[in-house]
Amino acid sequence: MGKTFIIAEAGVNHNGNLEIAKKLVDVACVAGVDAVKFQTFKAENLVLKNAQKADYQKKATDCKESQFEMIKKLELNCKVHEELIDYCKSKGIEFLSSPFDLESIDLLEKLGIEIFKIPSGEITNLPYLRKIGKIQKKVILSAGMSTLGEVEKALNILRGNGTDDIAVLHCNTEYPTPMEDVNLRAMNTIKDAFKVKVGYSDHTLGIEVPIAAVAMGAEIIEKHFTLDKVMEGPDHKASLNPKELNDMVKAIRNIEKALGDGIKKPSKSELNNISIARKSIVTSCKIKKGEMFTEGNLTVKRPGYGVSPMKWDDVIGKIATSDYDEDEMVKI
Repeated sequence: MGKTFIIAEAGVNHNGNLEIAKKLVDVACVAGVDAVKFQTFKAENLVLKNAQKADYQKKATDCKESQFEMIKKLELNCKVHEELIDYCKSKGIEFLSSPFDLESIDLLEKLGIEIFKIPSGEITNLPYLRKIGKIQKKVILSAGMSTLGEVEKALNILRGNGTDDIAVLHCNTEYPTPMEDVNLRAMNTIKDAFKVKVGYSDHTLGIEVPIAAVAMGAEIIEKHFTLDKVMEGPDHKASLNPKELNDMVKAIRNIEKALGDGIKKPSKSELNNISIARKSIVTSCKIKKGEMFTEGNLTVKRPGYGVSPMKWDDVIGKIATSDYDEDEMVKI
């Protein structure tokens, strides 16, 4: 298995502040992720002014505030995008952002983004999918809230407009996601159905599920993170803090090593243990030259650098060619 592409999802956890956004990039770099992802949108293009917030957003933000008012404060303009892209380049980490409207797709294309990350809410947005498909860049499609049929339709639209390099992330969009709703096996259902690269975008609390996803074959992991879970904003509480992000990345890299190449053979580290842990055929009493080896005068004991017990039937019935003391390895 190759290296998992780990996306640290800063999302809107910058709270509209460039300096906080840069600190998030710093945290992502320290953790050793492959990319840090933000969100690109114009509130006027994204949501009606009287639209309600999700329940988790109401709990985490001012309940009197509309969804429009909440996200308006979280916009990043073109100049901020340029600064963040340059900052990521200076730090050696890939900048990603999910566009949430057609104008934002244009902005990210103009800025030279190489991977378009489609958020779950856009999987049924035909004009949006068609526009991204025509750009013909790499696409990562989140599949939260969708049926297998909806995933298929989205893939067909993207492919039909010229985009073939597509990965699909299984996802649940509830923040935080209850464990019983994760349904991680659906990730491989998507892989089997559409023969695409798959991964997992996680909104559970903690780091167990993305680690399990890697063990199950996820090639991409996306996880929200924040500087501090008590900060004001809709997504902080369900995000990882810097230490948790570090722990997740370390665990995923360990799992990658542990998965190995799938060939069943002794590993380099255990070769020396073979002769120590395995056994040899030895005498259970004194045997004179010319006597027959029998089940009554032979046994099996460690170490394992003598005649293997797998040759027991070959040894029984043979004649001793020399004298043996008790607990002596036989020779044939």
